[in-house]
Amino acid sequence: MTPFGEKLRELRRFRGVSQKEMAAGLGVSAADLSALEHGRRGAPSWAMVQKIIGYFNVIWDEAEELEQLAARSNPRVVIDTAGLSPQATALANRLGSRFASLGQTELAAIDAVLQAPSKR
Repeated sequence: MTPFGEKLRELRRFRGVSQKEMAAGLGVSAADLSALEHGRRGAPSWAMVQKIIGYFNVIWDEAEELEQLAARSNPRVVIDTAGLSPQATALANRLGSRFASLGQTELAAIDAVLQAPSKR
C-alpha cells in the first residue's frame, strides 16, 4: 500500500463510503480504485487527486496533504545511478535487493537519515 492509498482508504472508511460508491462518484471502476488504494498502480495523476479532493470536499491543509502524499506514492521507483560513483550504484543495488525484507525499525532509520538536512 502507498501513503496515498492508505490515506484514501482512511478517508473513505471514515466517511462510510464503499469502494463501489466512491468509484461511481469518481467515474472509475471499483477495480481501478482498489488498485490505487493497494498500490498496484502508479502514483495518481493530478487530475485524479483533484477529483478525490472534490469528492470528499476537503480544503486547505487536508487537500495539500493528499497532493503531497500522491507525489510520494509511486510504488515502482527507479534509481538511476548513471554518472554517479560506483559506491552509489552498489548502494542502490543493495537497497533494491533487500528493500522488501527491511522491517519497520530499519525503514524508519533510513527515512530519518534521508530527512535530515544535507551536510554538503
